[in-house]
Amino acid sequence: MGRGSLSRWLTDQGRVVAGKAIASMTAFAAMDGADGPLSWQWEIRGVNGRGLDLRLRVPEGLGALEQPLRAALQKALARGNVTVSLKLQRATGGAALQLQDDALDAVLGALAQVEARASSDLAPSSAADILALRGVMDVNDAAQLPETDALLAEAKALIAAFVEMRRTEGAALAEVMEGQLDRIAELTDAAGTTATLRAAAAGTRLRTQVAELLEATEVVDEGRLAQELAVLAVKADVTEEIDRLRAHITAARDMIAGGGPVGRKLDFLMQEFNREANTLCSKSGDAELTAIGLDLKLTIDQMREQVQNVE
Repeated sequence: MGRGSLSRWLTDQGRVVAGKAIASMTAFAAMDGADGPLSWQWEIRGVNGRGLDLRLRVPEGLGALEQPLRAALQKALARGNVTVSLKLQRATGGAALQLQDDALDAVLGALAQVEARASSDLAPSSAADILALRGVMDVNDAAQLPETDALLAEAKALIAAFVEMRRTEGAALAEVMEGQLDRIAELTDAAGTTATLRAAAAGTRLRTQVAELLEATEVVDEGRLAQELAVLAVKADVTEEIDRLRAHITAARDMIAGGGPVGRKLDFLMQEFNREANTLCSKSGDAELTAIGLDLKLTIDQMREQVQNVE
């Protein structure tokens, strides 16, 4: 394959990634081809991964495919463990046979040495026996290999089908994650409402306790009392956690709508979601608010499982 045709082929591959959409790293595509007695099967499989890990498996004699295939995949994909395999098959009777002269000479020389050293009762070797020895008569692979340009043209369509499947799977992921974000938003609103009601009840209870304390104590350090009350109020206030959860929800929706390879960013954001849910639970001091916080953690964990598959 000339440099000009390779350059054009790689340029075409760049068009595969046009458009913005969430893509899944889990996908599969396959394609069959044939030329005379030869047939072949392409397969490309992808699973999630931290980076882009490409594994190419092509038959011996077609190593020239590896560099353009790798370059095309790097243009089309950002993340994932991807395996591309090409398997060749020959129809019965369609292979071209070729006598390997060097191997034949070596076999005949070895036979002469064996016969010279052995006793006279050795059975004679037939021509068929010699031809059956490995390496004496081989399939002429070079004459039977398909054209590299034709295989690369198929690979272009294969990669496009693989990318399309990743986008289809990504659209399903986006739908699931949007539903989970809706649930997180509902729980966040419920936490805000519960926290407001809890604050009012806690304030009434605290004022009653302070009044009882003042009645029972003749000397009270007003400054120290005010300081302790302020510390309690800060420890119990979950307003910042709820505000940050709402900000994270907006950020996650924007990432999903924006598309592209946002999996790493979403994964980091899920860690922030979990951090706020943990803090909410630790500050709650209320059974109802704690239950909401635990539901939040469960939904966040379920969403993070989906995020692991996003490119």
